[in-house]
Amino acid sequence: MNWNDTLDWGWPVFVQGMVLGLGLIVAIGAQNAFVLRQGLRREHVGSVVGFCAVADALLITAGVLGMAQALGERPGLARALALAGAVFLAVYGWRALKRVRQASTLAMTDAGSVLGRGAALAQAAAFTLLNPHVYLDAVLLVGSIGAQQPAPLQGWFAAGASTASVLWFSALGFGARWLAPWFAKPRAWQILDALIGATMWVLSGLLVRHVWRTL
Repeated sequence: MNWNDTLDWGWPVFVQGMVLGLGLIVAIGAQNAFVLRQGLRREHVGSVVGFCAVADALLITAGVLGMAQALGERPGLARALALAGAVFLAVYGWRALKRVRQASTLAMTDAGSVLGRGAALAQAAAFTLLNPHVYLDAVLLVGSIGAQQPAPLQGWFAAGASTASVLWFSALGFGARWLAPWFAKPRAWQILDALIGATMWVLSGLLVRHVWRTL
């Protein structure tokens, strides 16, 4: 695959990685609530957003490169993990669609003590690195899906998934005052969950098709 071919095929892979990353990261959770809180209070927003985005990018890159190396000579295991990823995405999508029937909100207040930069980063690290789902999502799931791409395109996939983290955390932190009223509306989360559910099912179908073609 030459440079021009890499560019032609790279952008669709980049977009696929970004869509997957957004689908996995956009959910009500402790990390998102903390970033939103810091944005509302305008405390160390750049540091918190930067830490969360860089941590995600490192985990995603390690997952893609590590899984690619581990699966390089094991096509059977690669297909098995791809199918497992397809099942996971299908279930994840079903759960997102199930949440459409519920009235969830993400409400934040301005109350609470002021955090120093070190304390804010320590909390961001705890919410990010002590969450077992981050390793399942960023390292195992995103890594195994990214490893299915040809070697020249794996970097594009990792960059796309990492870009999703940068965009989401930046929107939460720097756009908190504008986004908070929107997040407080159950209808907004229902629409978002519907989009996430549909997207996860499409990606699951693409994974199954990829496995079928490699048989």
